Amino acid sequence: MLSFAGRFARFAAPLGACLLAACAATGPAGPQATAPPTSSFGPALRCMDGLLLDHGVRDVSVSIESAEPSQRNARHDAGGMLIAAISDMTQRSRAIRLVAADAQAGAAAQAPLRATYAVAPQYTLRGALRGVDGGGTVGIDLALLLTQDMSVVPGSATHGAALLRNGRAEFALLRQPFAVPAASVAQAQRALSELAAIELFGRFVKVPYWSCLGIAAENPAVTAEIQDWYDAMAARPAELVGYFQQQLRIRQAYDGPIDGTVSPAFKDAVVRTRGALGLSREPKLSLELFRAYLGADLAALQARVRTAAPALASAAAAPAAPLTLQLTSSAEGRRLARGEAVQLSIRPSRDAHVYCYLQDEKRQVTRFFPNRFRRDSRVAPTAGLQLPGSMRFELIMNPRGVAETVTCFATERDVLAELPPGVNGGDFQPLPAPATLDQVRQAFVKASGGALALDSIELRSR
Repeated sequence: MLSFAGRFARFAAPLGACLLAACAATGPAGPQATAPPTSSFGPALRCMDGLLLDHGVRDVSVSIESAEPSQRNARHDAGGMLIAAISDMTQRSRAIRLVAADAQAGAAAQAPLRATYAVAPQYTLRGALRGVDGGGTVGIDLALLLTQDMSVVPGSATHGAALLRNGRAEFALLRQPFAVPAASVAQAQRALSELAAIELFGRFVKVPYWSCLGIAAENPAVTAEIQDWYDAMAARPAELVGYFQQQLRIRQAYDGPIDGTVSPAFKDAVVRTRGALGLSREPKLSLELFRAYLGADLAALQARVRTAAPALASAAAAPAAPLTLQLTSSAEGRRLARGEAVQLSIRPSRDAHVYCYLQDEKRQVTRFFPNRFRRDSRVAPTAGLQLPGSMRFELIMNPRGVAETVTCFATERDVLAELPPGVNGGDFQPLPAPATLDQVRQAFVKASGGALALDSIELRSR
């Protein structure tokens, strides 16, 4: 296949005896301990799924390390509990893709250039789940690390503990007490894992996760959390601007690039958004705006912002020359050597959102742009887009000599989140069979209302 090969294949080694493996419980397991743990925070996990979708979170790739065989225990499988929790939290949004580190490393060792997941996940989930101690307490510690250098992502760590007594697990988050039924250590650990996953990823992607747990925004701990998020972004103004550029583009209040640069169009979008939130109409990215945005009904906000911009709507509806897209490759019509790297050049006729897919020799279809290395799909005609360019992956011609097809689509607005689940998988992840490029095209036609351009090239080997 024209494979996606990571330019750095740094897969994390085991990080300790209790790394995402439960330390053995010190007390004897009662007769109910073998009962399978059930979800205690199912509604909260589904709520988080909606938040991730509403806030446009996608293509977050995470390596999760499993236990060594000698450490595995069916009743205390922390890795399995976290995988289940994160899976329930991303059923619709598909925002987070989990990759088991041991499976990843094994596949890469067998075929280091051809394995699709040789594009290393950006983050590694590290932690420990502790069993019952003498006081009847279970605990969990989790943190996200950057896979490239194994440094901790600031603000992503969580530390929790639950007291198991009287058939209940009791714990607290953001100074809010919780108690859920727990007839066994495994059930208490499952509840703690679900709560920790909600907190960790909520903090990491900055969505109001507390609302899914019934915690009021006026809670002092929530107020402090929001302040910390804002201060961290404000210390890097381009990051704060980029955050609001992304969010206001999702709300269809802004259609410019996500580049951290303030433009007149962005200022106008901020003014209209502040007005729709009942704030002073000024181009100011204040803590007040950040708080109001996190607490807003985003669907209602989007409707108000669009209503407040009739000129923008009229401009969008004005007739324009048909959008076109040009896709070329470094092969320039020649046949590629097997294993040869390929460079692509994409250029729309005007500012547009571009999405590129590969159909390989097995007829599997995979999206490789936008991706974890560049999430912004917007491409300007002057600069165009080079793939892979400086992104940390490679496109390599398959060794079997079977022709493959690359198709890129261009739309007037970002429609990726509007594609149906069958054609809206993660980056570098094959779509579920029997997805075809034609089905992807039909999905883009529907999502864009027909305002679509596309181009394809067929890559052949010698």
